Amino acid sequence: MHIVLVEPEIPPNTGNVARLCTATRSTLHLIEPLGFRLDDRELKRAGMDYWQHVVWCRWANWSAFVAALPPGARLWCVEQGGAKVYSEARFSPDDFLVFGRETAGLPKAILEAYRDRWLRVPMFHPEARSLNLANCVALVLFEALRQQGFAGGE
Repeated sequence: MHIVLVEPEIPPNTGNVARLCTATRSTLHLIEPLGFRLDDRELKRAGMDYWQHVVWCRWANWSAFVAALPPGARLWCVEQGGAKVYSEARFSPDDFLVFGRETAGLPKAILEAYRDRWLRVPMFHPEARSLNLANCVALVLFEALRQQGFAGGE
């Protein structure tokens, strides 16, 4: 699986996602601009000693990332307002799960471009707009891995 963070802002969230990617053998894609430096103390602390094991790519912007995608790549955008709940999607091992900035989510242009693969995590309280980014990534990624029978997991 591939985890894509578009312009992440909070170092501990990205560090936690990096640790998650290591544990699940998922590739992490970081789309600039980042809201922190990659040598940030909090980023390293949250990622613990997992950073040396993370397979990751850094992209200058969304366009550079999209231009490098393999033919037939499937992107799933996870953002409030999606027509489908994340558990209704049928994931494949090489899919890309795309998440936006903590404060603003994914840009509308991206959501519109992938409207048929725009997923949401249901909220049960009207004042709850979203979950923590790392928690959201974990929910959706583990659903995708569950659908694949947790292949390669112990």
